[in-house]
Amino acid sequence: MHRPTYANPPPAHSPPLHHPVPQHVSSVPHLRSPPPPQSQSQPQQHYGYPTGAAPAPSAGGAYIHPGFGGFMSDPTAQMGFQVGKSAVMAGQEYVEQNFNRYVNVSALKHYFNVSNSYVINKLFLVLFPWRHRPWSRQQRLSHNGQDGFFLPPREDVNSPDMYIPVMAFVTYILLSTLLAGLHGAFHPELLGSAATYAFLVVVFEILVIKLAIYLLGINSESQLLDLLAYSGYKFVGIIVTLTATEMLGGMGRSGFIGLAVFFYTYQANAFFLLRSLKYVLLPDHSPSQGGNVFLPDSAPNTGSNVPYTVSRTQRQNRSYFLFLYSYGVQLFFMWILSR
Repeated sequence: MHRPTYANPPPAHSPPLHHPVPQHVSSVPHLRSPPPPQSQSQPQQHYGYPTGAAPAPSAGGAYIHPGFGGFMSDPTAQMGFQVGKSAVMAGQEYVEQNFNRYVNVSALKHYFNVSNSYVINKLFLVLFPWRHRPWSRQQRLSHNGQDGFFLPPREDVNSPDMYIPVMAFVTYILLSTLLAGLHGAFHPELLGSAATYAFLVVVFEILVIKLAIYLLGINSESQLLDLLAYSGYKFVGIIVTLTATEMLGGMGRSGFIGLAVFFYTYQANAFFLLRSLKYVLLPDHSPSQGGNVFLPDSAPNTGSNVPYTVSRTQRQNRSYFLFLYSYGVQLFFMWILSR
């Protein structure tokens, strides 16, 4: 059989290839070797300034950016700075002079001269005053060997201070607000109301003390500051009462525990004030007791070592006020502040 022959078909043509065209042309950075290190002899360039253009120092020694155009070195600007500085110093001096009319700043600094060991020992003394001896404040003679002054709180644990009362006052406000928040009764106005309430109690107590000082003839400024310092120690007992009542409240005996802790802190604070305020309200500078004579600020300076004595009637009245203030007044204030 003869096989038929076929003509060779034409070669197939493939479609042309289309290469993708990049839409965003990115240039590849040219890599360069790091610059050679500069030698120590070459001057370093100042940051923010061109090479060779270093900032020029001003009249006060500080460098000024060239963008200011030499404004700081202008004589008019210098005169304005001097006038402003003088005005600020004059205003500060005016405020200090007017503030010293009502508060003796130098005497107030004495009550904040405390240390960590003093604060710990003082808190222990306020809460556990039963076996403390002695209660008299330590004294130091001056250079002439006749006049004396009391040691600061840092050096004498029996010396009153205002650091603990102020910190206890602030802690009481924050603690009362925190306890209200734990009981679901917190609102933004509670912090201000607690601070106002405690501040009014302190102001009322200060007025009571001022009235008693006037009636009892206690005119010494240092004695007034001592009474103000001692009046703030009750916040330590109030803080302990609130904390103990809240921590032990889940045992079902919160009422009994709260009353027990309150009456203990109240008795401790009253006994502490009764023994500490004795030298303020019942001074005894008679020569028979020995020691040097420490005259109060209101005593006349006669130039001789004359003791400042208190009459029998004044001593009896001050004893009554000391007992009433330590037990009666403090019981009323501590009770209303701890509720």
